This record gives sequence, structure tokens and C-alpha cells, in this order.
Amino acid sequence: MPTSSSQSAATTAPETPTPKTRRRLKAPSFTVQILVALGLGVLLGWVALSMGPASGAGTPDEVPNWLTTTLDTIGSSFVTLLKAIVPPLVFTAIVASIANLRNVTNAARLAGQTILWFAITALISVVIGIGLGLVLQPGANTTLSTADGSEPGRSGSWLDFLNGFIPSNFLGIGAGTRLESAEGAVTGATTSISFNVLQIVVIALVVGIAALKSGKKADPFLAFNRSALSIIQTVLWWIIRLAPLGTLGLIGYAVATYGWDLLSPLATFAAAIYIGLALVLFVVYPVILRTNGLKITSYFKGAWPAIQLAFVSRSSIGTLPVTQRVTERNLGVPREYASFAVPLAATTKMDGCASIYPAISAIFIAQLFGIDLSFTDYLLIAFVSVVGSAATAGLTGAIVMLTLTLSTLGLPLAGVGLLLAIDPILDMGRTAVNVAGQVLVPTVVAKREGLLDLEQYEGVNVEDLFTDDEDESADETGADEPSAPSADEELVGAR
Repeated sequence: MPTSSSQSAATTAPETPTPKTRRRLKAPSFTVQILVALGLGVLLGWVALSMGPASGAGTPDEVPNWLTTTLDTIGSSFVTLLKAIVPPLVFTAIVASIANLRNVTNAARLAGQTILWFAITALISVVIGIGLGLVLQPGANTTLSTADGSEPGRSGSWLDFLNGFIPSNFLGIGAGTRLESAEGAVTGATTSISFNVLQIVVIALVVGIAALKSGKKADPFLAFNRSALSIIQTVLWWIIRLAPLGTLGLIGYAVATYGWDLLSPLATFAAAIYIGLALVLFVVYPVILRTNGLKITSYFKGAWPAIQLAFVSRSSIGTLPVTQRVTERNLGVPREYASFAVPLAATTKMDGCASIYPAISAIFIAQLFGIDLSFTDYLLIAFVSVVGSAATAGLTGAIVMLTLTLSTLGLPLAGVGLLLAIDPILDMGRTAVNVAGQVLVPTVVAKREGLLDLEQYEGVNVEDLFTDDEDESADETGADEPSAPSADEELVGAR
């Protein structure tokens, strides 16, 4: 019968083999890559240190060996790439963040609360720094003498600090020329161009506010700024993908250059700094989180990618895209608020560089030079730390902030030269705490204002930092519509 024959044919027909699916090997997460690079960097650094200088130790023309030079080249190249992208990133990010405030209710209140929490955490941090300086007495427990000091190459004063807010030109560009001479005759000159990040921040704030005041007429400019920010952040993500390689070079060079022989005279000072940083990161911040009803483990799990990148890059601005992404995607802070708070924090929120470090350093230098500090001096240290945080401007190093503190107290600036030898080692921890605070404050303010996505915060699932939702760009609307996405939404990705 037809029915049975068809059934028989169906049972005897050979089965079509299903193609085997190939599993793609998944690369280790960004965190694992950084940790592996840290371990390899320390190992290569100790190898380079044991090899000694290429020309022999103690020779007048002592030359680093090939491994030290290679590690230095790798690490410095990564930092140079980060610095190169800073000026356009800061300008476009802050202009975009100001423009995004028109989509946020109670924008003025949010801005005020953000700045208030900046000051609160800075004050707590500087009090910890002063307390550690008085307890551990780092200046009295060192083999260095005042003769070892030298005047810093650059310094800060209140006049310099205030003048730094006034842009010298539209782009905040500065240029300096160094003359090279031999036997009393000028043999050459080297001109370098630098950007004043604080001035760029001021320019961007003014332009952003002006764009808001201009209304519809500013829409083409804001649309262009969004496009520029997208391109700049895409380039910066490419640079950040090199972070494991940069980590290997930076850590390896630090170990090869700053061995125990160089660190031992300042061991108590370095220990005081890192104890202070640890207290802020693992005691103060958790207390603030618990006080505001937030899970501590969720915060550290969500913020950790930004903290570890800050540790190796030593740049709050260079870490800005990662900081903003983990704040929004991992911790549930609304994009409209985070795109304002995080760029502002990256240039002014510095609990490590502007609070812990200058407080302990000022006490160290005072003790070393035998100068007694009064209660008023300690109040001045706290005042400078809270008000002068913007002097650090999110770049590597905190020398300007330190010299600003010393000049305010009338302490000898020659003491800064004593601390420069191990500054890169300290700067790693300082920047990590800076970025941790830059994630903390927007999260706390969003929680207090009822804006935080608590379900997302408490169920934080750390995603790949380099993936975006494909359908996000398809949902975008025109820049002049109320539902338009935020300026950097294309890169941050939907939560």
C-alpha cells in the first residue's frame, strides 16, 4: 500500500549527518589577562634586575641592560598612547556629559550631591593620612638626610593653581623649549607641547553650558561632538586592549629599576602610604557602602576591572572609559547621570593623590627637616586636600599637589626630590584608589537619589568590557528628540 511503502522508504533512508559545530576558544577575561601580565612582569623585572647594567654597575656611563630597556619601551609606549588620547577625550566627554544633563531631572541637585560626596570622602582620607603620619613617623624612620633632597622640576602654589583654571588658549596647549649646551655654547633646542587638562576641563564645561543655553541651534554641534566622542572612545578601547602588554612592561621596569636598595630608605614612608590607601579602599569605602544599604561584594566585583587598570596605567583619565562602563553596566548607575559624574570625577576626585599622599608626605618632610607642625598646619593640609584636588587633573603623578601643600605650609620644596625615586611605585596604588572613589561616589549618589538599578547592582554580572549590544545603534533616534541616547551610548552599550 502507498502508505506502508512510504513508511518503509522513510525508515530505510540514510540519515543525513549533522555538521559538527566547532567551538571557538574563548580568550581569558580582561582581569585574568592583567593578572597574568602582572606575574610575568614581576618575573621579568627580577631577571632584569639580577642581570645588572649593561656597562657595569658604578660606571659613569651606566647603561640599562637590554631587558630593562625593552620593558621600559613597552610600558612607556602604552602610557604615551593613553596620554595622546587624553585631550580630545576629556573635551568631548565633558561637553557630552553637560549636554546629557538636560535629560536628567534635578540635575543641579545631582551635581551638588556629587561634589559634596567628593569633599566628604577627601576629608576622611586626609584625616587618615594625617593620623598615619603622626603614628608611623616616616620622617623619623629613614636613613635619608636633608642633603639628599633637591628642588622639584615643577611645583605648585595657590597662585599657580588659580591661574591654572584660566585657559591660556582655546585648546589648553602649552609649549616649552629646553636648550642644550656644551662648553658654554648652545648646541640645540628641544620644544615639547603639553596640554593642561585642568584648562581643558574648564573650556569643556563652558562650551557644554553654552550649548545648553543655545538650545536647538547647538544640536548640530552636539551631534558632531557625539560622533567625535564615539570615534575617540573606539580608538581608546583599542589602546586599552593593549593594557596586558603595557602592564608587563610597566611592572617589569618598576621592579628592575626600583629594587630594594632604592626602596629601603623610604620603606616606612611607602608602607604608610599603602596602609593609608588600603584603609580607604577596604575600610572607608565599604563603610560608606553599607551605610547606604549597598552590598560591598557587588561593588568590588563590578568596579574591579577599572581599579586594576588604574593600578597599572597610573592614569585616571586613561581609565575613564572602563570606569564609566563598569559604573553603568556593572553597578546600575543611569547612563545620563554617570556620563556627567564619572568624567568630572576622573579630573577632580583624587583620594589617593590629593589626600593620603600629600598628607603623609608633608608630615614626612616636616619630620625630616625637624619642623614642628601645629594644629593649624594640619587643618591647612585638610583644606588643601579637599579644595585642591583638581590640581592633579587625572594624569600620572601628584607632584603638583604635593608642592601646593608644602608651599601652603611653608615647608622646604627640596623634600620633594627625596620622594621622586619611588613615586611610580606609589602612584600605582594612589591611582587605583582614585578610580575606586570615582566609581563609588556616583553609585552612592544614585542610590541616595533613588536612581540606582538595585537589581542590576546586587546581581552584578561582570561582562566582557569590549562587547556591545548589536541592536543598540538600531534603536537610536535623532539628537534633537527627547528620547535620544546619551553622547557615548554607542560605546558603553546597553545594560
